[in-house]
Amino acid sequence: MNAMMRQVQQFQEEREALAAELEEKEYEIAAGGGAVKLKINGAKTVTELKIAPEIIDPDDPETLEDVVAAAINEAIKRVEDDAAAEMSALASKFGIPEGAL
Repeated sequence: MNAMMRQVQQFQEEREALAAELEEKEYEIAAGGGAVKLKINGAKTVTELKIAPEIIDPDDPETLEDVVAAAINEAIKRVEDDAAAEMSALASKFGIPEGAL
């Protein structure tokens, strides 16, 4: 019983450390052929947004809106996919079935 409790405690400690590490991780995303670039961290906070001047067209704001939205959506997806993969690997290390977390 003590061994099981130690394993649970170790898992919880490693999960907390991994969560903190993932929040600090930074991702770089580009959309629109690189016309829009952004950086996002693991806490899903956009920390930087760069827009190439050539994509800014006052007569066509919809294109810029679409490209920025695509970049943000891709960034969030990448953060979530990375976190899920890392947590799955940690769970596997402790013999926890996939999807149980």
